[in-house]
Amino acid sequence: MLFLDVDCSTLYPILSLLKKGVIPLIQIGIIAVLVVLLIIDFGKAVMAGKEDEIKSAQKLAIKRVVYALVVFLVPWIVNLALGLLSNANGATDDPHGHAESALNCWSSIN
Repeated sequence: MLFLDVDCSTLYPILSLLKKGVIPLIQIGIIAVLVVLLIIDFGKAVMAGKEDEIKSAQKLAIKRVVYALVVFLVPWIVNLALGLLSNANGATDDPHGHAESALNCWSSIN
């Protein structure tokens, strides 16, 4: 049995929960938190009226947007990683004919 040969029927509930529930919830939460934090940071900087605070708020905002993009792209990163690992090990059938690649399991969830 190869490293990523899996039985999709046993992993389907877990992968379905991840793909349809947890990941979208995290993506929506990241955007909501990002907007709230940006409003708070820029609000404080504008109220202070100092140029230095506005520039530091801009730098912080750029960092937060980059971090949010990284988290938002998690599904794509997971697909890429599973695809590379599946291709690396060959993803061939076992003697019983039940082996599937982890990428196929992930992709089969609608």
